[in-house]
Amino acid sequence: MKKPAGIVYALEEIPPPLVTAGNAVQHVALISINFVYPLLIFRAAGMPTGSVAGSLAIGLIVLGVASLLHATRWIGSGFLCPATYTAAYLSPSLLAVKAGGLPLLFGMTLFAGFAEAAFSRLLNRLRPYFPTEISGLVILLIGISAGIAGLRLLLDASADAVAPAEWLVSCITLGSMIAFNVWGRGLVRMLCALEGLIIGYAISAATGLLGQQHIAGIEGVPWIALPSFQHDHWSFDVTLVIPFMVACLAVAMKAVGTITVCQRMVDADWVRPDMRSATRGVFTDGISTMVAGAAGAVGTNTSTPSVGLASATGVASRRVAYAIGALFIVLGLAPKLAMLLAIMPRAVMVAALLFTIAFIIVNGLQIISSRLLDARRTLVIGFSILAGVAVEAFPSIAAEAHPSVAPLIGSSLVFATLVGLVLNLLFRIGSRRRARLTIEPDRIDVEAIEKFMVTQGAAWGARRDVIDRASFNLVQSIETITGSAVTRGALEVEASFDEFSVDVRVTYDGAPLELPEKRPTSEEILASEEGERRLAGFMLRRFADRVSASERSGRATVLFHFDH
Repeated sequence: MKKPAGIVYALEEIPPPLVTAGNAVQHVALISINFVYPLLIFRAAGMPTGSVAGSLAIGLIVLGVASLLHATRWIGSGFLCPATYTAAYLSPSLLAVKAGGLPLLFGMTLFAGFAEAAFSRLLNRLRPYFPTEISGLVILLIGISAGIAGLRLLLDASADAVAPAEWLVSCITLGSMIAFNVWGRGLVRMLCALEGLIIGYAISAATGLLGQQHIAGIEGVPWIALPSFQHDHWSFDVTLVIPFMVACLAVAMKAVGTITVCQRMVDADWVRPDMRSATRGVFTDGISTMVAGAAGAVGTNTSTPSVGLASATGVASRRVAYAIGALFIVLGLAPKLAMLLAIMPRAVMVAALLFTIAFIIVNGLQIISSRLLDARRTLVIGFSILAGVAVEAFPSIAAEAHPSVAPLIGSSLVFATLVGLVLNLLFRIGSRRRARLTIEPDRIDVEAIEKFMVTQGAAWGARRDVIDRASFNLVQSIETITGSAVTRGALEVEASFDEFSVDVRVTYDGAPLELPEKRPTSEEILASEEGERRLAGFMLRRFADRVSASERSGRATVLFHFDH
């Protein structure tokens, strides 16, 4: 992998201990924002405060183990991609708690993790039905939904009125993070989120948002304690299979998208998702959710905001991921430290969330725009975004829905992902994966040839760079064939696509095109037109991933293969 300009410490590099520890702290502080989801679920189950604290401690240890697994290359994706709790499981989990209490919640969470791990084994075969732009869509919707959720903590009609001090704390916290990131250098930029959080806590204490009651809460818990196991059995309900399966599918797509962002972030030469890494990441995501269900926690997922933070700071080292996992486990065994995160003022929480969400939204847009989009795919993306935004803007849609479909539209991420997948399947009907073009040797229109490739690439959802290379080879091969007078009659062009590759085949009556593996010498090139044709054939070979030329019964064929 080629190190991008914006990355200070790449995946395999070892940052100084202070940088590693500081980044681990700010990642953990950012991820702790998502503890609002298990808090809501446990409170809906009527758990007493002491039991909630114990379950959250177990949840911290689960996240630590999951983050360590994600960082390893033998089972996880191998990137700085820690685990977190996710809104995708919120609605199904609340249904489980209402229907059967904690045993049903943990049993269905265990089932969802198993389903995701099993789905990861089929991920590569099902890739045509889960294209890259859908992964980008999921990342974009994660950013939009998380940003709106953060703003609702302050601005929703049911939220407590925002005090002037909270506006001050939010503005100073967010402003300091932005300033350190944009104008800071070195360590200041790499720890921008942590520095902003420290400033936020300090201003909160100075303005009274953190009072004596918060300090007393920290003093009332021990430094070290083992979390208590809260349940002794699990249950299962077939009526909740669909809601948890949809949530499982959404988090799997989010994991693919998040790992794709990781791949793109650390490699300046990135051109396509590495499905082996993504498959391991989704498998680990499922295993982590199984561990959560078995231990007494809720479903986990990869932390997209954390990846956005790594992109913002330029620190993407795997060593930071190991430090994050270790710190989570320490927090699970040290109630005082965990309580410090638990009392984070909402003004500080919202500011930190909005800072990272900005990078997530842009990453989602970049993944979507890496594909050529025709009318069908534009409608898939456009309608899916509208569906997700509608659920966020009009919560009454889910509240007034029939109980059988309420779990599907209760989450903007789940609903928009479902809309995108259904529309993608629908619009595949009538979408040709193979196209042909006839070219007359005396009437070669380069613009028409390039338009043919771009139009087909958009219909297929192919990557721009692959179609550009295929267009170049097609035009150059036709000009070389016709210019050398080795052809008789029209040339037949066939282009095909199968999500994994683009193949361009040129067939004509005449001698086969020579595609030498070794570049001809300058003397050979200058000596004759044959040397020029050999140079053209050599360049055509260089631009494709595989090439071949053959001849049968006077009919010649040249094939260019491009990995997608």
